[in-house]
Amino acid sequence: MNHLLKNTLVLLVFVFFGCNAMAQKFTTHAVKKGETLSSIARQYKVNTETILKYNKEIRKDQVLNANTILVIPADGKTVQTTSTPTNPRTPAAKDPKAAQEEPIGFTSHKVRKKETLYGIAKRYHITEEDIKRYNRALYSAQLKKKMVLKIPKYRRVKPEDTITINEDDFETYTVASKETRWSIAHKYGITIDSMVALNPDLAKNSSYLAEGQELKMPKIAGSSIPNQVQELFISYTVPAKMNFYRLEQEFGVKSDEIVRLNPEITERGGLKEGMVIRIPEKKVVTGEVNTDNYIFYEVKPKQTEFSLTRKLGIKYKELLALNPDLKDGLKAGMVLKLPKNQTGDFEVRNALVLDKINLLDSLNVENHPKMLFLLPFRSDRMDVNNKANTAKMIDSRTDAKISLGLYSGALIALDSIAELGISVDVKTLDNQLSLLKTKELLLRENLGSYDAIVGPLDVPSLREVAVRSSTVQVPVIAPIPADTDLSMSNVFFSYTSDNVLKERMLNFLKKKVTDQNLIIIADSTNADVKDSILSRFPEAKVVEVIEEEKNIGINREKVAEIMSDEVDNWVIVETDNFRLASSVSSILNSFHDTPLDPEVSNDKVQVRMFTTFKGKAFESDVISSTHLSNLNFTYPSVYRESGNDSFTDRYRKKFQSDPDRFAVRGFDLTYDLLLKLAYKKNLIEVSKIIGETEYTGSKFSYEKDFASGYYNQASYIMAFKDLRIVEVNE
Repeated sequence: MNHLLKNTLVLLVFVFFGCNAMAQKFTTHAVKKGETLSSIARQYKVNTETILKYNKEIRKDQVLNANTILVIPADGKTVQTTSTPTNPRTPAAKDPKAAQEEPIGFTSHKVRKKETLYGIAKRYHITEEDIKRYNRALYSAQLKKKMVLKIPKYRRVKPEDTITINEDDFETYTVASKETRWSIAHKYGITIDSMVALNPDLAKNSSYLAEGQELKMPKIAGSSIPNQVQELFISYTVPAKMNFYRLEQEFGVKSDEIVRLNPEITERGGLKEGMVIRIPEKKVVTGEVNTDNYIFYEVKPKQTEFSLTRKLGIKYKELLALNPDLKDGLKAGMVLKLPKNQTGDFEVRNALVLDKINLLDSLNVENHPKMLFLLPFRSDRMDVNNKANTAKMIDSRTDAKISLGLYSGALIALDSIAELGISVDVKTLDNQLSLLKTKELLLRENLGSYDAIVGPLDVPSLREVAVRSSTVQVPVIAPIPADTDLSMSNVFFSYTSDNVLKERMLNFLKKKVTDQNLIIIADSTNADVKDSILSRFPEAKVVEVIEEEKNIGINREKVAEIMSDEVDNWVIVETDNFRLASSVSSILNSFHDTPLDPEVSNDKVQVRMFTTFKGKAFESDVISSTHLSNLNFTYPSVYRESGNDSFTDRYRKKFQSDPDRFAVRGFDLTYDLLLKLAYKKNLIEVSKIIGETEYTGSKFSYEKDFASGYYNQASYIMAFKDLRIVEVNE
C-alpha cells in the first residue's frame, strides 16, 4: 500500500484548458416533381456538393424522387420557405410595411351551400384577407349562399424564387408497439436524418419513440403504410328516401365528410335517388415491420453489395427480396430490414445492427480529450509525513481505498493511451466525500471545457455534478454502483445493475435448460425473485426455507425427496444471508456425486448451483470454496478475474504490487473512455454507434434510457471450476 500511495499522489496531474463549440443551422426541402439537385442548390444559394455532403443517400447524377426530404445548410441567405398552401406571395404579405401587390385580373365565384371563406381561399391559393379586400361587404356581413365574389388573380412566382411545401404531401404517422425509428424509416424508404429533419422535436441524444407518438412523414404514392388507419372507399348507389342521418347511422360517416368526398351532392342540391357516391371505409391494417419480426441496418457511405452482404451474412438476392428499393442501387442512409435471427459480423442493440468498430484502428490523433477525475481521496485525513498512519487510514476507509484503486488503474490507462499517440489533459480533484466540498470545487471549474467527468462516488455529489454539467452536455461517469433515482440524460452508469444481471442469468438458464430437475431455494426477502423464476420455469420445484429468530436453513430430508438421480439437478439459490448460503451449499454438496439410496440404485446424483445475484452472502469466509467448486456454482457478474496480461504487468512494474479489482475497473473504465473520445470527441454520439467493448476484466455496452441516462448492459456468466473462477463459454 505504501508504494501505491506514494506513486499515486506524485502522479496526480492538474491541467485544464478551454475549448470552443460551433453550431450549424439547417433547413429542409421536400423535393417537387421535376426538380434537380442543381435547381435546388440555386434556390438555396449553395453548391450541389454541400447538399450531397448532408444527404448521403443521394448521388450527384441521381434523378430525385418527389417527396424526398433533403437537409439544407442555412448559413447563407435562403429563399423564403412557407409550409402553408395559401398565397405564394407570403414574403411580401409578412411585412406590413411592404407595398401591396396588385392583382393581374379577377375571376368570379358563386358561393355554394356550406362553403366557408377559408375553403374558398384555399381553393384559389389566396388568403381570406385577399377575398375581403375586393369584397368589402364581407367585413360587416357573413358569407351567404349564391353570393358572387370577386376573386383576385396574382402573378405566380417562379419556382426558383420560392419553395412551397405542400402539406398534402405529408401525413401523420402514429407509432405502434415495438416500432423503432429504423423500422418506420424503412417503411417510408427515407433516411433517419430525413426523419429527424421532418420531426425536429425528436430527441437528438436518444433514439426513443413512445407508443402512440405522432410523426410527420412523407406520403408514398401508390402505397399504404402498415399499422396505420388507411382510408378506403366503397361505391354506394343512393336508394329512394335516403338521407344523411340514415347514411351516418349505416356507415358511421358524418354528413360533411360525405359531401366533401362527393361535390356533386352540392351541385345537384342534395342526395338524389340513383346517385353513385363514395363512402369512406376506415380499416386498420396490422403492420409486420417491427422489432418482433426484423432487425434493421443503416447503410454506411462507400459500402458495396459485396462488403454489405459479407458483413450481414446474407445473400444479395435474399436482401433484395426483403428490401425491394435496393433495385435502384445501394445508397448511404438507406434502412434495410433483416430477419430477426440473422447473424453476421455485427452486434444488435434494440433491433438495430451496429458495426463492430475496432477503436484501436480508428483513433484520431488530432483529438485531445480532457478529463476530470472527482473522487474522495480523503487528503483531509492523510498525513503524508506519516506513511504508516496514512496506510492504516486508507485500509480503514472504503472510499479512499476505492478512489486510489480506481485512479491507480486510470494512470495505467493514461500511459497506454499516450503510447498510441493520443494526448490527454487530466485534472484530478478530491471532493472528500462531501457535497459542500463538491460545490466549492465546481464553482472554480469551467465544466464546459471537459469531455468527460469521472466520479464522484457519493450520490449527493454525483447528482450535483450531473445537474451542473448537464447544462453544457458534458457526460458524467459513475464508476461504482449508484443506487439512485437520478434522472439526468448525461450520466453514464458504468456498473451494470442488479436487475440486468438477474435477467442475464435467467436468459442464460432459459437457453440451457432441457430436461434438468429445477429446484428453487429462496428466503422471504427474495420472494419476488422466486416468483420471477417460477414465471420463467413453472415446472421448477420449491424448497421451503425455515426462518427462525436466530436460525435459518432448509430441511435436508425435504430436499432429498425432490432430488433426481436420473437427470441433473440445477438448484437456484436466492439469499442475502451468508448462514443460509453456507448451509445450502454444504447440504447440496453432500448430495453431489453420491447415490440417493445405495440400496435401491448406485446412480449418482449430479448437482449444480446457480444464483441470479452473488452478493456478500456468497463471499463469506464461512462458505467452502471446495463446495462451490464441486457444485460448479454459476452466477452473473459485472467483472471477471484478470490474468497475467499486459495491464497486470504494467501495474506491477509501476506500483510493485498486484492490482485489486478496483484498479482493474479503473483501467478498463478509463481506457474505454479515452479510446472512444479519441475516436470521436463526443461520448454521447459515440455511444450510439459503438457496441460492446471488453478489456482486462470489464465489458461496456451503454444503452440510452429515455430520460435517465446511459446504462451499461454488459456482464459475464462466471462459474467455480477446479477451485478457480472462470468465465462460462456460452
